[in-house]
Formats: sequence, C-alpha cells, structure tokens
Amino acid sequence: MDANELAGRVAEAMLAAEGTGPAWGVRIEEARAGYARISMQLRDDMLNGHRIAHGGIVFALADTAFAYVCNGRNERAVAAQASIVFLGSAREGETLVAEAAEVASEGRSGVTRVAVRTGDGRTVAEFTGYSRTIGGALVEV
Repeated sequence: MDANELAGRVAEAMLAAEGTGPAWGVRIEEARAGYARISMQLRDDMLNGHRIAHGGIVFALADTAFAYVCNGRNERAVAAQASIVFLGSAREGETLVAEAAEVASEGRSGVTRVAVRTGDGRTVAEFTGYSRTIGGALVEV
C-alpha cells in the first residue's frame, strides 16, 4: 500500500469511527498523503441566528479535514492549536468544501492549512492547524 492509499484508508476509518462527521453528512471527496478535501451540505440546524453557517460548524468542518491530513501517515495526531479567520458566509442548502494541505512537518509537529469555500468557490474561511503526533496506528496495515 502506498502513502496515498494509506492516507485514504485512514481518513475513511476516522470518518467511520466518529459521531460528528456522519451526523453532519461529511463526505470525503479525496484523501491522499498530505491532502484532504471533504464537503457537507448546510442544513437548517447548522445555521446561526443570522441564518448563515454557524462559525462552529465551519470550524468543525475545517478541523475534520485537518485531522485527516495530520493522521494520514497512520500515526495518531491531535491538534495542538488551531485558528480560523471567517471571510464570508454560506446559507442553508449550500455545500461547504474544506480543502486541507500539509505545509510543514518536523519531528512530532506539523502545520496544515485549510481553505473552506462554498461549492461554487466563494471563500468562507481560512484555517491553520498545528498538530502533534501522540503515537500509535489508526488502521492495521
């Protein structure tokens, strides 16, 4: 199994094991070494009082894509820190797409950037996650 196949297998296993992703309808569009693209359609229960995507939902989608990237080597990793800048909004029925790419990795630490956009390409947020590996495999190889 090559690095891209392993990363895809890890992402699928993580999605299957979590409660949030399936509950939100998260779909893995692509997962390979150092990269993940996931999406979900915004529902009424994902909106804030302004009737736009709740910031927590946008953050959670970005965080999920980040998790698939930083765990893609099949070594457990967790977030050490993360930040997000909200740049736009999305409404019920729109699809949010989170595209994550690892930008640096050294020892047990990594940096991943995630762009969150609507399905038609409008920017919603930019997220940066800092990861720390904690050891142990996620899937058997």
